[in-house]
Amino acid sequence: MHAHAGSYVHGRFVDPASIDGEIEVRSPADLDDVVGRHPWSVATADDAVAAARAAAPAWEAAGLDARIAGLKRLRAELAAREDELARTITREMGKALRESRAEAKALVAKIDLSIDEGLAFTREFTLEGGRLACRYRPHGVMAVIGPFNFPLHLAHGHIVPALLAGNTVVFKPSEVTPGCGALYARAVDAAGLPPGVVNVAQGDARVGARLAAHPDVDGVLFTGSYAVGTRILREGAARPGRMIALEMGGRNAAVVLDDAPFEKALVDVLVSAFSTTGQRCTCASRLIVTRGLAERFVEALAQRATRIKVGHPMDASVFAGPLASPAALARFEGLERMADAEGTACEQVPAAPAVTFEGRAVRGCYATPRVRRVTAPSRESAYQRDEVFGPALAVWVADDDEHALALANDSDYGLAAGVWTASEARFESFARALRVGCITWNAPTVGSSSRLPFGGLKNSGNHRPAGIFSSTYCAWPLAITRGSVALDEAALPPGLG
Repeated sequence: MHAHAGSYVHGRFVDPASIDGEIEVRSPADLDDVVGRHPWSVATADDAVAAARAAAPAWEAAGLDARIAGLKRLRAELAAREDELARTITREMGKALRESRAEAKALVAKIDLSIDEGLAFTREFTLEGGRLACRYRPHGVMAVIGPFNFPLHLAHGHIVPALLAGNTVVFKPSEVTPGCGALYARAVDAAGLPPGVVNVAQGDARVGARLAAHPDVDGVLFTGSYAVGTRILREGAARPGRMIALEMGGRNAAVVLDDAPFEKALVDVLVSAFSTTGQRCTCASRLIVTRGLAERFVEALAQRATRIKVGHPMDASVFAGPLASPAALARFEGLERMADAEGTACEQVPAAPAVTFEGRAVRGCYATPRVRRVTAPSRESAYQRDEVFGPALAVWVADDDEHALALANDSDYGLAAGVWTASEARFESFARALRVGCITWNAPTVGSSSRLPFGGLKNSGNHRPAGIFSSTYCAWPLAITRGSVALDEAALPPGLG
């Protein structure tokens, strides 16, 4: 076995018998740093599903207490690897190390939250002295298809409640971050979970497509793009009983009203727009500011954006690292060229990032924050309408609250929004009318709590929110009505014979 392969099936690390491809990962922070090579095969997905199917009956029958014990062992293994997990995340996808450390800690916390609070949403209940009951049953085999921006936290957020409910899992890591998936598999292996309960299938989009279409997969839990999510829905159209939970990103609005706390709003919008180099699904990529505050606020924001330190993500002094891959950088630069061609002028002159680390220049996927004012709104503009997933903030000026609300809702997505105002009444009017799944008041749009539901409307998702609600789509409710062994002649309907 190649130590770097990373696929894990039925309790063993495996190499593909026949190789369909190999993922070579170069760190986006330093493209001369080859992080690893991961051979893969579509057939591994089939093997992983078969292993998960074989393990499912015993895992469900083991009971909740045994499943909780297994998850607590996994918790201990993840905690023991916290530093290694954080550094692997940063090296593979480029987010600042402080953010990766927070992600690694969240893996441990998610297990505690899922046990202590998440299970409450699927707790068995009885009515009428026990005559009526509802209990929750696992779907079976769940395919978890993970993203690159939170390569472990978001996938883990599906895996843990799925396991607690009695499902078995096949996890396909992003092809941008296969090493993170391999490290997660090592923690699973060390935790001694029964073979086949958690499997990891490495590969590119073809492996994900195989899992999404696999006839023996009972649920697909996906975080990623709208384009891929809709393909998963099409695959499931002929199987209405299959569970599909989709989180597909956003084009989120930061709405700053004229009575907003100026400095607080300024910092919060910068954090909302440029955390993780703009590569969070809850990042604000649209700023809507009312006219009375617009000139002063946008000028201050553009000036502060030029002072954001972009650099090597292992450098503790930087705010943002690179984009996650050369492809991500190319897409970002393409949208920026489109904005230039449309006449959407940049409010500041972004300096080309010249990055050094440990005394030497490094070549990576770096981009500096951009603030642009939209003066010619267009529903046909990909720059104005599409999810950016990079350090770009487009600005619209609104005439009043009603106009600001209309602009905020004028999006194909509906994941997150933030509202900055000193007035609770004004915030509540936006909270009632905004078509989003997550809203903040005088707080950044990023950094959602795992104790709340997480998901969106419209093209952002299909109304199966993750976060603390994850347990609700990892099990189905079984209604039970208990009768009596004795026949009650008096209760028989007339004419029964």
